[in-house]
Amino acid sequence: MREIDISSVIELTAKLCMDANYYLNKDIQDAVSACLPKEQSPVGKNVLESMLENAAIAGNERVPICQDTGMAVVFFELGMDVRITGMDTGTPAEGRPSPLEDAINEGVRRGYEEGFLRKSVVRDPVDRRNTGDNTPAVIHYSVVRGNNIKITVAPKGFGSENMSALKMLTPAEGIEGVKKFVVDTVSAAGGNPCPPIIVGVGIGGTMEKCALLSKTALLRPLGSAHSDPFWRGVETELLETINALGIGPAGFGGRTTALGVHIETFATHIAGLPVAVNLGCHVTRHAEGTI
Repeated sequence: MREIDISSVIELTAKLCMDANYYLNKDIQDAVSACLPKEQSPVGKNVLESMLENAAIAGNERVPICQDTGMAVVFFELGMDVRITGMDTGTPAEGRPSPLEDAINEGVRRGYEEGFLRKSVVRDPVDRRNTGDNTPAVIHYSVVRGNNIKITVAPKGFGSENMSALKMLTPAEGIEGVKKFVVDTVSAAGGNPCPPIIVGVGIGGTMEKCALLSKTALLRPLGSAHSDPFWRGVETELLETINALGIGPAGFGGRTTALGVHIETFATHIAGLPVAVNLGCHVTRHAEGTI
């Protein structure tokens, strides 16, 4: 059993909040660069060049790549052979978060304050009072084999999040219904999610499961293909259809509306066909680290 002090969780989470907001991932940078010679729209080409220039400035000067530094979404993978030490394990008050949740939120708090990142979280969906430190984060836990902790921070801006959608299709609608829903969602979004976008698609499970699948699909490296030949073909077809919509970079028209379509699937009920589409903007920020 390996022991890891809770301070390491706080420090890594804080670092990842800053890194995700400062640096454009290389797979996305390469994908945008590859689209430049193919983009036929002069305005679209200029937008892509500006996006790359903006990313270079942000990384070199360690400033946010986008003014919307997002709501922190944290994926926390805990190895089965890890014991986290240094936590207050006393009986918590009713409704109080766990010590681990407190630690992750402390990391987010430090990252957003030390990194001079915009605080965008309100404590209640209706009263709209800003929490002042970008907490609480949305946290997804999983227990995996091994003696490490892996943390992925994916700050999600709401220009793209607001354009995401979920629909409970009937099984009779089948794959054609799935494809239509994905394309219709992107078409309705237009330039709002700051294209070129990455399209995360979750299919199957239950309502909340397919939504989570669509979110995790955005973490897949661009250029990676689905392991199943059928779904690989659907990804390719959807990408071609979406890029033929003509929305283009920043919505100004062109061939480059999406950089990739990533599909994740799960078993589902005989009476259901849940589908979720989570759109990621042209930076689709995420950073990961292991302790």
